[in-house]
Amino acid sequence: MLLIQVFTWALLLSCLMSMLLAFGVLDPRNRVIYNIAVFLNRVTEPVLAPVRNILPQFGNVDFSPLVVLLLLQYVLVPAITRLFWMALTHTA
Repeated sequence: MLLIQVFTWALLLSCLMSMLLAFGVLDPRNRVIYNIAVFLNRVTEPVLAPVRNILPQFGNVDFSPLVVLLLLQYVLVPAITRLFWMALTHTA
């Protein structure tokens, strides 16, 4: 569960960083900003790329982070919670 929370925060930070870079609030020539953006991209891109391939194009708007967040919160977290609960209540 902690790994899912860390990935969720990384995904949200990646979206925020992308938006701030696109609007020129942050300078991508700044080495620290660049390294943070590259790190967040490397962490989130393996999950986002397959979702982007499935979703249709909506111009310049990328809905893949939203889809991944919804899948995490409404599919993966309840499934892991249910499996954990079943493992705890299983009597041998």
